[in-house]
This record gives sequence, structure tokens and C-alpha cells, in this order.
Amino acid sequence: MQHTFLPLRMAPLTALLFLLSACVSGVDYGPVPHGDYVAEPRCNPVSSNPQAMAGKEYFFATTRLPDCRTPSITLTNKRTDRMRFGRFAEATKAVNAKGNSQRVIPLAFEPETSWWDALGKRAGKNGRVLLYVHGYKERFPRTSRDTIQIARLTEFEGPMVLYTWPSHGSVLSYAVDEANMYWDERNFRRFLNKMAQQPWIKEIVLVSHSMGARLVLPAVDYVDRNSSSADSSNISNIILASPDIDRQKFERDIAEEVLSARRVNNDRRLTVYVSAKDRALETSRRIHGYPRLGTPYCFDPFRATELRQQGRPERCYALEATYDAPPAKKGMTIVDTTEVSDSNFGHSDFIQSAAVCADFKQVVKSGMRGANPNRISTHLDYVFRLRPLEETENSNLCMAGKKNKNRLEAEAD
Repeated sequence: MQHTFLPLRMAPLTALLFLLSACVSGVDYGPVPHGDYVAEPRCNPVSSNPQAMAGKEYFFATTRLPDCRTPSITLTNKRTDRMRFGRFAEATKAVNAKGNSQRVIPLAFEPETSWWDALGKRAGKNGRVLLYVHGYKERFPRTSRDTIQIARLTEFEGPMVLYTWPSHGSVLSYAVDEANMYWDERNFRRFLNKMAQQPWIKEIVLVSHSMGARLVLPAVDYVDRNSSSADSSNISNIILASPDIDRQKFERDIAEEVLSARRVNNDRRLTVYVSAKDRALETSRRIHGYPRLGTPYCFDPFRATELRQQGRPERCYALEATYDAPPAKKGMTIVDTTEVSDSNFGHSDFIQSAAVCADFKQVVKSGMRGANPNRISTHLDYVFRLRPLEETENSNLCMAGKKNKNRLEAEAD
């Protein structure tokens, strides 16, 4: 009888793969054919229904598979057969068939043409749209709540749009979320391109969180390359909150295109919120091996030693783009939220920490760049820290968002 033994050097790898397979599972198709989810006409309307849209002031576009089999439409974590457009309202409490209380998000779909028309009417002469792209581990109930909080926090005067892709909303589904995010790249870049080409659009304020940055930045580059003037200047205000993207790749490939001198001179600016307390991005760094844009981790130990000898914090940030002819304005501003984080996780300071909420609000409303009274200058002229704030209406809204986010996380899990 012959025995086959694994080489000794393969044993650790085999053990690791066994442990990973025990903790991480593949995507389950489910017991219902996906076509059954969308067979009901409400999932594929051919005309707009004003009654269905009444009271739903927030716009969304999604590549999540909807479930229209019950009276209340829901968005699943599965990939859709096509992009859909609709509107939603704040969640309300309802009692299900078993007599249990649950939160229901009123939403309805409408034809794409009707959706763009309604969005343009809502924008009016102002022509400004606030577009939010969520990140990893997000289910629709939570990301819809964040969207509403962003709209209220910033007091944005135009329409608020959520782009929601099929994140699985699970800690152990990071690789699945990455796969779905990359699967969705083409959908999002076409969507953003169409938005930028709307004749009534004057400015798109584009906000991404976490992994959402990996959808946003390549899409902006795509729109730039495909617009009639080779420059989509209406995408002028880009905000990356805790971006889960390779910092070195950003420095090498993305910054010099998205923040080319011509585009910066045309008033494009990029604000990046980073934190040394961001535990999610620390985990991402360990998974990918290299630092993420949203954390000031010093990959270079010699640079860390140099900073320490200078009496400065050991924090390393993305480098500015280099130019043959530098623009007249600053293209990138990095805001380090480490000292003012009110969160134990440090990954959503832009909607959970008072000082960051106040700064984020100003960036959305006015496109603020560079120094201001609440920002503390550092040895780098494009990097700032934030001063702590006293309790204000703004901070109360941030904390309310934090409590609601925690509650929704508990409900989702």
C-alpha cells in the first residue's frame, strides 16, 4: 500500500487554507430562481407612477438584485440582471405577518428616463447633485440611513443620490465584496458618465467611503477620457472618506490623471479623510500587504525613524502629484482625523465624529480646500489635523447617526 505525503513546506499552507475555508464560504445562489425576484411589474416599471414616488425624496441607482415578491420591495446582496433606478424614504416601523416589529424602507422603481428627468427637476437651476458611493460590509438598510444622514448633515440643497452595489454586509465577505465591486466597475462608470453628460448638471459632489473609492476614482478617470472636452469639469469636488485603495497605486496612476494640472486649474479638488485609528484599513493593509490611502501607516521604516527623530508623529501620507507646470491651486487636501475620532473603529469619522462632521459639511457645501480656522497645519502644506469641537447641533447629528448606525448593524447581524 502506497502512502502519499505532502511536502513538509506545504503543511502550513494547507493548514491556512483549511482554516480559511472554515471561516469563509462562497456565495449561495439561494433556493429561489433569481428571475422570480424581479418577475413582478414593480421591479420593471414601464412608466412613472407619481403615487408610488410620493414622499420618497432620496434618489438611488443600484446593481443589487431587488426582491419584489412582497408588498415592500427590498434590495438583496446579490448581483442584479441590470441596473435599476428609483427613490426611497426614511425607514418606518411596521408589523410583519408574525406580529413582529420591523423597519421598512419605502422605495419604488421608475423607468430610467423618468428618473433622470425627475433628478434634473429636483436639481433646478442650481444644477448640483450629491452622489454617495458606499463601501464594504454595507447592506441597503444601513447605507440608506447613512445617505439620509449625509444629506441632513451637509444641508445640501440639491438632490441626494445613493449608488448602491451588491456588498454582502458581512465581515467574512471581504473577498466577495471585492469581487462584486470589480464586477460593478463598468456599470458605475457608465452611470457616472451619463450623469456628467446631463445638460442641466453644473456640479457633481462625489463622496465615497472605504472600498467605494475603488469604484469612484477609475470612473472619474473614465469620464474624463470620454467627455467631449476630454475634461469633465463638472465633477469638481471629490471626497474620499477612509478610502480602502492602495496608496502607492493612487500616487503612481490615479493622482496624476484625476488631478492633472489642467483639471485642478479648472477647480477640481480632492479631499481625503485618513485616520491612524482606522482598524478596518489596518486589517485591509494586512490582507493586501501594502498601506491603504485612508491610513497614515509608515510602510518605510526609515521614514518612520526620520519622523520620530524630528519629534513628529510617525505618520506617512500619500504624496502629491508631480507636475511639469504646477497648477495655481492645490488639488489634494488630506485631513487626518486621528486625534478627534469619536469612534472605536475609526472607519466612519466623517459621519460619526463631531469635528470631522463639521469639516465634511464645509467641504461638501463650499468645496473648501487648504487651511481654515478648524484645521491645524502640519509640516506638509496639504495635510491638516482637526481641532476638537464643543457640543453643537452638528455634533449631535453626528452622534445620532452613530447610534442609528450601531443599531442597524445589530439588526443586520
